Amino acid sequence: MSVLLFGVSHRSAPVSVLERLSVADHDRPKLVDALLSTRTVSEAMLVSTCNRVEIYAVVDAFHPALEAVGQVIGDFSGLTVAELTDHAYVRYSEAAVEHLFTVAAGLDSMVVGEQQILGQIRSAYSEADDHRAAGSTLHELAQQALRVGKRVHTETGIDRAGASVVSVAVNRATTIRGADQPPMRKAVVLGAGAMGSLATSQLANDGVTDITVVNRTAARATEVAATVAEKYGINTRGVTFDDIAASMTDVDIVVTCTGSVSAVVQVGDVHSALKHRANPAPMMICDLGIPRDVDPAAGRLPGVHIVDIEGLRGDEQARAAEADTLAAQSIVAGELATYLALQRQAEVTPTVAALRQRAAEVVEAELLRLQGRLTGLDDAQRDEVSNAVRRVADKLLHAPTVRVKQLASSGRGDHYAEALRELFELKPGAAESVSASDSGIEDLR
Repeated sequence: MSVLLFGVSHRSAPVSVLERLSVADHDRPKLVDALLSTRTVSEAMLVSTCNRVEIYAVVDAFHPALEAVGQVIGDFSGLTVAELTDHAYVRYSEAAVEHLFTVAAGLDSMVVGEQQILGQIRSAYSEADDHRAAGSTLHELAQQALRVGKRVHTETGIDRAGASVVSVAVNRATTIRGADQPPMRKAVVLGAGAMGSLATSQLANDGVTDITVVNRTAARATEVAATVAEKYGINTRGVTFDDIAASMTDVDIVVTCTGSVSAVVQVGDVHSALKHRANPAPMMICDLGIPRDVDPAAGRLPGVHIVDIEGLRGDEQARAAEADTLAAQSIVAGELATYLALQRQAEVTPTVAALRQRAAEVVEAELLRLQGRLTGLDDAQRDEVSNAVRRVADKLLHAPTVRVKQLASSGRGDHYAEALRELFELKPGAAESVSASDSGIEDLR
């Protein structure tokens, strides 16, 4: 059995697709039940956030399971196979495990290093466990992912990485704008997600007193604007993307972080804002989107300067953030290698157990035969003979059992295990499953 990941996130799909895939709380059990009702899925866990929908399923075969999962998702969302193919990503076996560890570490988040995803993974597992949708495989996988995430946040400065990007971009924009210009007081933030909220707070801390939050939906933009107004006591408002050009007319700085898969600010929007602009200072645009939120051609307009992620690579603070990210990636890689080695060892455990059982049966049969023939031995002598025979069997089995586990760690154990099964005519039974509900989820708060 292997793990199949079927996912759609801010990195692969526009907001409109993510909205169609979003799963309400009361629909989660229904979706998981639909997955488990297919013949190829034995365990399932749903991680659903505002910018991510991922299904982790334990399956017995890749292609039939992928088809079944895609069908369930298509029926739920109303998306066609073509739409799902355009926006979904699929990972299998080791790649699926690596992806979950990366997500848990905050490396795949819109705001790198954000910790909220850890709670969301914990909730996803708990919900699957409550509905008996998670068995031993997902239990071990989720537990290890949570440990990886906690370790990354404890041992690196990844939590600061997202904030550093905003801070570095604003500092760079201030430097380019020039010391002879008045302080920046009026700003526009495009995007009301995690990064947008972070940007509004950073701008308010830097002395900006008037912020317009622009989002696809007015309700979310107004919510973020109201939050920062209450916290910092500044003027804020929320508008939709239809008001992009008007909102940029007299601002000092624009910060974009929408998570869109294509540019949301076109050259025409910036040109229109410039035509009605009374502010003589340059318009600074910090494009923090990946891919870019602003058409790069807008930077060639007079009086416009764009600072993007690529342009920040040489900054010392940006390098520090990148170093934290690299340290987190190193932890993920090491934890992944350890996890996979243990999983491979577990796969050969039934064969090792069957080999030892076969040896025990042979030893007991021989001792029983000797008991009838060596009638002159006292109890102490019989015990010594029994112990000697068992020690011989244990010593003979030691090398092959240790070696098969070593080979399993390197990915070749299945061949050795098969050889043992053939040579000794073994029929290993299924390893006793671990009850996730008995063990409970580790509290990593």
